[in-house]
Amino acid sequence: MAVALVGGALLSAFLQVAFDRLASRQVLDFFLGRKLDETLVSNLNTMLRCINAYAEDAEQKQVRDSRVKAWLTDVKDVVLDAEDLLDEIDYELSKAESESQTCTCKVTVPFFNAALSSFNRKIESRMRQILEKLEYLAGLKGDLGLKESTDSGVGSVSEVLQRVPSTSLLGGSVLYGRNDDKEVIFNWLMSDIENGNHPSVFSIVGMGGMGKTTLMQHVYNDSKIEGKFDIKAWVYVSDDFDVLKVSRAILDTITKSVDDSRELEMVHGRLRDFLTGKRFLLVLDDVWNKKQKQWEALQTPLSYGAQGSKIVVTTRDMKVASTVRSNKIHLLRQLQDDHCWQLFAKHAFHDENPQSNSHCKAIGMKIVEKCKGLPLALSTIGGLLHKKSSILQWESVLTSEIWEFSEEDSEIIPALLLSYHHLPAQLKRCFAYCVLFPKGYEFDKEDLVLLWMAENFVQCSQQNMSMLEVGRQYFDDLLSRSFFQQSGGEQMYYVMHDLLNDLAKYVGGDFCFRTSSTFINDLFLKFKYLRVLSLSGNSSLTEVPDSIGNLKHLRSLDLSCTHIRKLPDSICSLYNLQILKLRYCAHFGGLPLNFNKLKLQLLDLSGTDVNKTAMTLVSRSR
Repeated sequence: MAVALVGGALLSAFLQVAFDRLASRQVLDFFLGRKLDETLVSNLNTMLRCINAYAEDAEQKQVRDSRVKAWLTDVKDVVLDAEDLLDEIDYELSKAESESQTCTCKVTVPFFNAALSSFNRKIESRMRQILEKLEYLAGLKGDLGLKESTDSGVGSVSEVLQRVPSTSLLGGSVLYGRNDDKEVIFNWLMSDIENGNHPSVFSIVGMGGMGKTTLMQHVYNDSKIEGKFDIKAWVYVSDDFDVLKVSRAILDTITKSVDDSRELEMVHGRLRDFLTGKRFLLVLDDVWNKKQKQWEALQTPLSYGAQGSKIVVTTRDMKVASTVRSNKIHLLRQLQDDHCWQLFAKHAFHDENPQSNSHCKAIGMKIVEKCKGLPLALSTIGGLLHKKSSILQWESVLTSEIWEFSEEDSEIIPALLLSYHHLPAQLKRCFAYCVLFPKGYEFDKEDLVLLWMAENFVQCSQQNMSMLEVGRQYFDDLLSRSFFQQSGGEQMYYVMHDLLNDLAKYVGGDFCFRTSSTFINDLFLKFKYLRVLSLSGNSSLTEVPDSIGNLKHLRSLDLSCTHIRKLPDSICSLYNLQILKLRYCAHFGGLPLNFNKLKLQLLDLSGTDVNKTAMTLVSRSR
């Protein structure tokens, strides 16, 4: 079931991006300038809008009807083909523009025209094939029982631009119904009783979305804790429990520096030196490891801390609490009804009085029941409903078939899927794009917005706003809806809750590929439709192969913290490239001769000898 639903979850988002690109003057000028059949563009736009009219009903019905799920998957695949086609048009136009500026030899002109003629015929042929597939799929709507949507209640992009997210949600989060839990943890931390273990271990156990991390953050940042411990460290662990990796993360957090050591003995030696004679508090967030030997290996340098040192583990699994030999286990349960309503109302009504709209409150109480006491579900669905003012929209959420979605098949909470479903189309794709981030990854707001811009996800319809400003508002809206949250670090970074990361993977499908392979050349040859490529931190990478020039669709390339000395000339043929990061490439010597052919939005050379300016924004017009 999980695999099938992926097909439709993003359909409306894909269609919106396709509409915007087809409506661009560039595409129409391409067809007119080359005397191609411009009716293909208008027909494709019309057919996509026809399918979009039934997308809302299909996304609802796919929960119960496997035929609809398959239909949505097929439509999405065809829309992706259309996007690839539009990318190739962009590439060819940029290439032609560049070559026209450098090519003065008359002998090469006939060949150049012949090549263009062949390309033009392929474009027309592929667009006709796409149209035929869409016409066939549109013809199935009657057999599938799909109904045309009139007012779906799904948000629009104008809704994003009109609302400024409330600052009350952007600082620290408010705890509801957790005072007793907080007191138990706080008292244990302040106590000097160790009960045999050194350091003592406290495990907070609860299902995903229960608020374990938020609860511990409130305890961790309590001013009274500061004076109790000499050292505090917070490390996100996740399901990839590698002793060296976790040990290095603890060391980095304590020293506020980056340790590149590859030997566990060296890392543990430094940890021992820092912790010896010091009382520390270590929080290991989201631990999944159940292997006793790995836990014992991690604990070796921690035992050198002073008496009174404490470790707090948050986990979903009681077996993990047993593995770490907890001195105390605290089970976190669902919120009580009154606290559920308080948390929901905080997000749904903000500082407004819910009593002023008794109808919305009555519906809201029923929606709260469906969230089953999960804080993450309550805050997310509350953030969704804050954007909706009519009774019909609230009733649409209450009666949605998505509530019937089986968590057992996918581990996706229906409330989160429903909140995603009601996002404006642009925000759907922007959120799903975060499938790029592994769990616990801290990301920068500006970096993510620039990636969205490079992918053409950001549509600027207001003349008084730049594309960057619109992208920032997209981000702030997702933040206000609890899809993102601020990390607990000193710098302004953001993270996604594990369950929202799972949701991004679920709705994003197979759009992200991670590999530890060192055969970079094979990677370039195999994945010719790559749009985003990050080789950041690959210390074994000393050169970029010429074959990177084959990645015509590439829009973002991150080579930061590698040992490359130069870039191949072939990179200058990546006309769709928008972002290039070379941060802290200490051995990097300079840019290729024809580098000015590229029309980058961002070139980051910080930490190199090429350019000491941290960031260079390059203006670009399309």
